[in-house]
Amino acid sequence: MLKNLLLYLRIIIEPLDIMSDKIERVKTLIIGSGPAGYTAAIYAARADLKPVMYTGMEPGGQLTTTTEVDNFPGYPEGIDGPTMMVQLQQQAERFGTEVRIGMITSVEFSKEKGGIHKVVADGEKQIEAETVIISTGATAKYLNIPSEQRLRGGGVSACAVCDGFFYKGQDVAIVGAGDTAAEEASYLANICNKVTMLVRKDEMRASKAMQHRVNSLKNVEVRYNTEVDEVLGEQVVEGLRVVNNQTGEKEDIAITGLFIAIGHKPNTDIFKGQLDMDETGYLITKGKSTKTNMPGVFASGDAQDKEYRQAITAAGTGCMAALDAERYLATIGSVEEPIADQYNL
Repeated sequence: MLKNLLLYLRIIIEPLDIMSDKIERVKTLIIGSGPAGYTAAIYAARADLKPVMYTGMEPGGQLTTTTEVDNFPGYPEGIDGPTMMVQLQQQAERFGTEVRIGMITSVEFSKEKGGIHKVVADGEKQIEAETVIISTGATAKYLNIPSEQRLRGGGVSACAVCDGFFYKGQDVAIVGAGDTAAEEASYLANICNKVTMLVRKDEMRASKAMQHRVNSLKNVEVRYNTEVDEVLGEQVVEGLRVVNNQTGEKEDIAITGLFIAIGHKPNTDIFKGQLDMDETGYLITKGKSTKTNMPGVFASGDAQDKEYRQAITAAGTGCMAALDAERYLATIGSVEEPIADQYNL
């Protein structure tokens, strides 16, 4: 996996002349480089929108920290995350996408249809874009315990649906008390031998219906007032040391997988005050489209999806964003009739 990650970083890191004071004009700017961003790039490039992508600080998104991807169609033998992102980038570049390693540091979106959106990359390069596709993703929240961070990808995961299959018939633990944690505990209960659910307080935050579901599962043990003290194991998870936050008593539990379900934070702070978002920061799109409240600005992937958070659904919304951008440009006379409409895609 490390070899593939280094290969990925080597491919995307190319010298860039970002010191020029000249303002660059682009037709389509893509912010973010996960499955949503690269899929948007593939579709936009094929439609001759000449997309320019800024990868952000985590090129490839969350998949670059994933050891095995078994649930993305087209990979019967599975694939590791970094390799998959290398291939997505290569596919996007084959059609003409310009991938730049860098970060968009400020934005000024136009409120007028056909207006020009102004952004700044890396704090200095000025770019004007006719359309902007946002695919900045969301970051899973972790406990930030050193042993947990060390074993991410080695048994510590923030996605039970993604990685639960690898722990079939084994004993695992999950941290969290909300609906997501309860839902993932239920999912794991169907796969694993035993699921230990750690709840920091003396009650769960999940809805009553979800609590009833968890409590009805015979192979799920809920431990209240319990927190993770240390994740045990050198290369992979071998156990868990938990502590009762009321008594201070510690106990070691034998597990092979630890799932963190304490929430995600969408990477959308830079858009606050300009784009509509919910109370947790997820971008709000109109109906079944990727359109935001600003004309010519589209949102895809986990930055606007707090329900599914899967690579395949992110890729799907990336496709939608590119098609929406193409159709928008056609309405303002910047491109001819959208190719997608011609082929009824």
